[in-house]
Amino acid sequence: MTTPAEAVDRPDEQAEATEPPPSESLGHGLVRLARPKQWVKNLLVFVAPGAAGVLLHATVLAHAAGAFGIFCLAASGTYCLNDARDAEADRRHPTKHLRPVAAGVVPVSLAIALGTAMLVGAVALAVLLAGWHLGVVMGAYLAVQFGYSFGLKNEPILDLSCVSAGFILRAIAGGVATSVSLSNWFLIVVSFGSLLVVTGKRSGEQQLLASEAADHGAIRQTLGLYSASFLRTVRTLSAAVTVTAYCLWAFERAGQVHRGHDPVWFQLTIIPFVIALLHVLRLLDSGEGAAPEELALHDHRLQIYGICWVALFAVGAYAG
Repeated sequence: MTTPAEAVDRPDEQAEATEPPPSESLGHGLVRLARPKQWVKNLLVFVAPGAAGVLLHATVLAHAAGAFGIFCLAASGTYCLNDARDAEADRRHPTKHLRPVAAGVVPVSLAIALGTAMLVGAVALAVLLAGWHLGVVMGAYLAVQFGYSFGLKNEPILDLSCVSAGFILRAIAGGVATSVSLSNWFLIVVSFGSLLVVTGKRSGEQQLLASEAADHGAIRQTLGLYSASFLRTVRTLSAAVTVTAYCLWAFERAGQVHRGHDPVWFQLTIIPFVIALLHVLRLLDSGEGAAPEELALHDHRLQIYGICWVALFAVGAYAG
């Protein structure tokens, strides 16, 4: 077994790309086990209220921040459980053998106990924050993670769907936690955008293992079932649907927010969105998508495109 759906197919953060300190403490190992850099993915919970133009409302912002914290707790819990279960397979991986459990820094029993407590706490906090609706979303998220870990990870196509679902459920949770309705076009953009990222992770992992002459089958069975041309086709399809759906959503949102007049701010967001997506496609095609969180944190071009998109969208949503 490998990592949970949201953490598969990547050399993890820089702490895992280099040897851990010879005398690494248990505390430091637990921090690495929680994978704080992966929490950047949980920012998806802010997208729905932000797109609806209500994120700056105090109650909405507080609920979105709460959902973000809950997903950080749940994600770290799944990392703990899966790293404990994956310890043997991770020791054969060119980079994952440095993870705290595989390296023997964190005992397997402690990782299991901590992961279980985090997952139970995440569901309980979700119910307290926004009632049973958010609890159901968190339950679905955990069900996807366990389904993936206990069999679906070995099923081609279904494994991609499970990983994508982790991203999609984050966006849905943001809407549920803040009582924001999610449009069909919004869900399509998130769904196919997630699939694009996931296939890029697959390609990046394939190239990493190939460069290290590692055995695909011993580490991840489905990697050997995907050809480079198939993954490229899926990325192209995903990108085409994402761009089309985003354009339709942008025009729909402009009509909803600016009834009777149209200052085209939402339509203008299409420009940085498409440029950023093409930039990501170029990186994925070169095998640099194994760690998308690293791209978000360190790729300055992508950050500039993102800032331009946020600025245009903010003017359209909040200054109309």
